[in-house]
Formats: sequence, structure tokens, C-alpha cells
Amino acid sequence: MLVLGRPGSLTVGAVVRQAADELARLEVPEGPVAAREIVAALLDVGRHWTVLHAQDPADLMLLSRVLQAARRYAGGMPFQYAVGRASFRRLTLEVDERVLIPRPETELLVELVLERSRDARGGVAVDVGTGSGAIALALAQEGTFDRVIGVDVSEDALAVARYNAALLAGRLAAPVEFRQGSLLGPVAGVRARAIVSNPPYIAYDEAAELPASVRDWEPATALLSGEGGLAATRALVRGAAAHLAPGGLLALEVDARRASLVAEMVAADAAFADVSVRLDLAGRERFVLARRRESP
Repeated sequence: MLVLGRPGSLTVGAVVRQAADELARLEVPEGPVAAREIVAALLDVGRHWTVLHAQDPADLMLLSRVLQAARRYAGGMPFQYAVGRASFRRLTLEVDERVLIPRPETELLVELVLERSRDARGGVAVDVGTGSGAIALALAQEGTFDRVIGVDVSEDALAVARYNAALLAGRLAAPVEFRQGSLLGPVAGVRARAIVSNPPYIAYDEAAELPASVRDWEPATALLSGEGGLAATRALVRGAAAHLAPGGLLALEVDARRASLVAEMVAADAAFADVSVRLDLAGRERFVLARRRESP
């Protein structure tokens, strides 16, 4: 929502310049570009809007928020945390250190689910490890499900997801419910049309290899998993068939180094058919999809 001041007072362009000056003082490379992006993110507009609307009025509240975000960013905080929001498909989500920053790869996971489920209507979609609610809310907005359930072990993450759902009230085609608990435990008795998950899949001994912007800021519980990074995924695969309706879809985001192992794991379960591995935007094996076999 734009925060505008009186004509002739502080302008959007002046806010951008002050943010650029602050970033330069803090020795941030490409400060003017970062300044424009910070202002655009806080106003929830396109990055070029600030150039086209440089003479539009702004106010001191916006300037204060922009300078705070600039200082957080200069201190090493990931951009999305610094501005407190992230774009995901058609959504703008509030994010902070309680949740993972939604990635473009996960946007593609949602696209794959929509492609594989567009010929049916109704039923339940379950998002396991919902974090900010990105997958659940995108499916509720763009999918054809009767309802969506987001699950997370972290109450802190669920607080963010519920806040995002409240912000999007009226823009979703299906109701979304968030439940606390581990993996599929909170959806006992549910027979879903789709189970979707971006579970933790980095092995503990691989944590040091992560970029500092990820390792030092994003929640470890949403990143790291035991058994060489496969513990959460293996548990999901083991329990998914019992929670899927016949013909239901299992869609997982996985570590590219272990996609074939996950596919073999799913294929070894006689309850699943049509197991496939799909590539991400960089051409890496990133997603495993399968169908629950129809009942005899």
C-alpha cells in the first residue's frame, strides 16, 4: 500500500536518493540499484515504478522504513528479510527469520501441481512444511481445490502463514487452514487430492557449504534433515499413500543430488504409479511427482 505525503513535500525520488546515500555510506555495492529495489518492495510496486514516479509525494514514515531496511540489508540480512516481504507467483508475502524465503524453484513446484491437477475439481490439497504459507496460499488462489491445509512443526512459522492468509482474505478461491505438527501427523484422517512439500533436504554435514545468507539467517529446521538429508522426505513418502485419495498426487521438491534416490524410494512403494523426475529452471533434477494408484 502506497504511503504518500503532501504535494511539494518529500518525494519518492528523494527517498531513493537518501537510501542510496545511506547504502553508499555503509559501503554496499550498487547502492542506487538496491535503493530503488528497497523502495519498490516496500511500496509493493515494480522496480521501475520509482523512476517513473520519482516526483510523486512520499512521507517521513516511508523514509524511515526504507532507511531501516537499507541498514538491515547492509548488515548482511537477505533482501527479503530486510524489507519484510517476498514475491511468490501472484502473491506478495510477509517474511522474516521465522520462515524460509520462498524460491523460484518452489514457484515451479506449484506450477507442476496445477498442471497435474487442472482436470479435476474439489478435494483437499495439503502443503507439508508450509513456512510462510507460500505453497498453500498459491494453491488456494490458483488451484481448483475445495480447501487447502498447511502444516508446519513450527508455531512461529505458522504465525507468519496465518498473517499472510489474513492479508490475502478475499483474494483466495479456497479456504486455507493451518495446523501445527510434524509432517503428516496433523492431517490424520484426511484423504487429499494432492500432497505437496518442500521439506528440509540439506544434510547436517552439508550446512557449512550453504551461502552465508542462507546458513546464518534462515531457520535450520526448515533447511536441514537427518539421514543424509533424506529423513523428512523418506517419512513423507512412507506416509503419503495413506493420506492420498486414489489418483491423488504426491509432489516433492528435493535436493538435485538426491532426486534419483527419492524417485526410487517412491517407485518402491507399490501404492504409487507414474513416478517422474522434473527439472528446475536451471535444468537440475529438482522435483519428484507420483500418483496414488486407483483402488482395485
